[in-house]
Amino acid sequence: MSATKKIKTALVSVFHKDGLDELLAQLHANGVQFLSTGGTATFIESLGYPCQKVEEVTTYPSILGGRVKTLHPKVFGGILGRRELEGDREQMAQYEIPEIDLVIVDLYPFEQTVASGASKADIIEKIDIGGISLIRAGAKNFNDVVIVPSKAEYGMLLDIINKKGAETDLAERKVFAEHAFGVSSHYDTAIHEWFAK
Repeated sequence: MSATKKIKTALVSVFHKDGLDELLAQLHANGVQFLSTGGTATFIESLGYPCQKVEEVTTYPSILGGRVKTLHPKVFGGILGRRELEGDREQMAQYEIPEIDLVIVDLYPFEQTVASGASKADIIEKIDIGGISLIRAGAKNFNDVVIVPSKAEYGMLLDIINKKGAETDLAERKVFAEHAFGVSSHYDTAIHEWFAK
């Protein structure tokens, strides 16, 4: 089926690491390369898997107290590049943008931070920017990319990998995208409600 895509490179950047090890093990066993940030990169390497750091791709460190890590054309170009368009492929080659086939990301715990009675400054810092942007980019380009927007979807991807390896079809990628927009919608609604109070 022409809509089947192989996962070769995964961008993994998560706040919560629980449950991630089993998924990483299966991806690694299927030859998937990892690209990651900060603590997630350290976690992946602690499991014994090679991992390229996002900073090596972008040539920028994490800046502004961690507010800007993944927001870069080499990351978002790798997710949003349309593989079937010659112009996109040429620009990706010209600017050395790697194809990113899978995005595993979650969001800062905004609702939990509000519920904990944290300060206004702490709550503001838990408004995710990079993560929500990665989720939207991966979901928008579901034609080429698998987006895993929370640990709730780890099992879905594991089932696919266990059945047929690191390959997905268009219908499967569309379901992940639907989940992703559900996650982003819920998150933005919670932020909006906090601001409106």
